[in-house]
Amino acid sequence: MKPNLLILAGLGDSGENHWQSYWLKKYSNSSKVIQDNWEEPKLENWIDKLNEAILKLDAPTILVAHSLAVSMVMHWASANTNPNIVGALLVAPADVDSPEHAPEVIWNFAPIPTIPLDFPTIVISSENDPYISLERAKYLAEKWGSTFVNIGLKGHVNSESNLEYWEEGQLFLQQLINRINP
Repeated sequence: MKPNLLILAGLGDSGENHWQSYWLKKYSNSSKVIQDNWEEPKLENWIDKLNEAILKLDAPTILVAHSLAVSMVMHWASANTNPNIVGALLVAPADVDSPEHAPEVIWNFAPIPTIPLDFPTIVISSENDPYISLERAKYLAEKWGSTFVNIGLKGHVNSESNLEYWEEGQLFLQQLINRINP
């Protein structure tokens, strides 16, 4: 089975130099949820858009979430299930619970649910991410039942990190696929 990828961008969307944009070009089996308001997100609206996309799925799909979209996934998963969601790659979660790490515009995504997920997941975080501490990312991964990966000094794992196709991330994606397809 080759699962589809559903790309979920965070606050401000993923620009053309973001690894998610490169993956959309690389993987023909990928699509992206487009939010109505990238700059002043409302959790309910973002979840509605995610639900619309998930309800249209007709094949096994991995959620590929970055930053604020990780919180959206957790809120969605705490209230919904769908057999087509077979895994999630949760990259650089934003700590929406911490005023020190999260701008006020995303506080409506707090508190981030800390429930175990029903599908395999990998949480990827960086040692110098300005939006979450490494310890907090590890804690969340543990609560979610996720594999945790520290990728060193890669900032917020976004456009400024200059990752382009982010080959290392593709290896983690393949590890997740291998867990789904033993």
